[in-house]
Amino acid sequence: MSTPITFAICGCGARGLDAYAPYQRQHPEEMKIVAGADVRPERLALLRERYSVPPERCFDSDEALLAQPRLADVMIVATQDRQHVSAALKALDKGYHVLLEKPISPDLAQCRALLDKARETGRAVVVCHVLRYTKFYAALKDLLDRGEVGKVETIDATEHVAYWHQAHSFVRGNWRNDRETSPMILQKSCHDMDILRWLAGEPCLKVQSFGSLDHFKAENAPEGAALRCLDGCACKDACPYDAEKIYITDPRTGIRGRGAGWPCGVLASEPNEEKIWDALRTGPYGRCVFHCDNNVVDHQTVSLEFANHIYATFTMTAFTQDCHRSIKVTGSQGEIEGDMEQNVLHLRRFGRPEETIDLREEGGAYSGHGGGDFGLMAAFCRLIAQGGADGLTGIGASVESHVMALAAEASRLDGGRTITLADF
Repeated sequence: MSTPITFAICGCGARGLDAYAPYQRQHPEEMKIVAGADVRPERLALLRERYSVPPERCFDSDEALLAQPRLADVMIVATQDRQHVSAALKALDKGYHVLLEKPISPDLAQCRALLDKARETGRAVVVCHVLRYTKFYAALKDLLDRGEVGKVETIDATEHVAYWHQAHSFVRGNWRNDRETSPMILQKSCHDMDILRWLAGEPCLKVQSFGSLDHFKAENAPEGAALRCLDGCACKDACPYDAEKIYITDPRTGIRGRGAGWPCGVLASEPNEEKIWDALRTGPYGRCVFHCDNNVVDHQTVSLEFANHIYATFTMTAFTQDCHRSIKVTGSQGEIEGDMEQNVLHLRRFGRPEETIDLREEGGAYSGHGGGDFGLMAAFCRLIAQGGADGLTGIGASVESHVMALAAEASRLDGGRTITLADF
């Protein structure tokens, strides 16, 4: 690119500032951040410090940023779920292309309104369904498109959320209550609905779903459980959800082991152990998981029928040790099985030796979501530089997968009723 694409950011949180913005550090010739907005002064301070954004281009609200004349080529919208569409619509009217954090919205009418506005303006609206940009799913899609297992018949996918991730994001954290954000199947698993639609290659016709919030409820609190983990809880030693374990001592997630990255970076900007202790004493992440205001499900299954007679199942469960995704595809001539965390696919053509497709990179260095975060940014920068308007995860494809997720939630709430998407 002769000059970098310029970006402004609405929402300088874990996604906007910590996941997508760092692409500039590796590829300053492609990306330059020139403005941003956040309600938290400490996040704007990090924006100035990390990317040399001048103070006069740092705003304390999305509205203040969007009230300015257009300041960049692209607006990254990475605010809370129910704020996405209003900011994206204003950005399109201002002349920005939009890179939109998922989900678009839990309101189907808003999703359609943004789709219509994108078509009206002719500008790019790309949704951050980052899994399509990983080597893992791209390789799987290529194998299926080449007919390596014949005609695809079934897809079985599982999202292993991990007990600590569920506690962090969906019990104590920002996405715990669908009245404030989105249902779990949309907020967490619209990625998976998008992948299933992409792999199937044809529209989804019918959806059925079952799921519930079963464990993280007050009636399941063990005897002696305190309202906060640091308030003399009698169950602390035996509880895997204890906030001190998750954020301080656990080598995979705690500040002493994982360091200042996610998830500790959500509790405090530029976190250290002292800041984390303080956050656990006073903030939402120190609450007992059985005494929060959460209502999203902790496990859910979805069955889907596609137009080409592919049948898919999807399971989302909080109750796993590790956070990863696994998948198995069966076809008329073979099967493929893989785990995104391992980044390995096993291709088994019937009657032939198994082939292992190892997608791991030397050193194991990936950006977030198995390399998908930076894969998205690279593809998006190319799209805008080339004058394109419809990327791999453009608004049209993304609305389709949102319809699948919202129909699944409607089915779950109606006792597992089968929903025909054409009527939804």
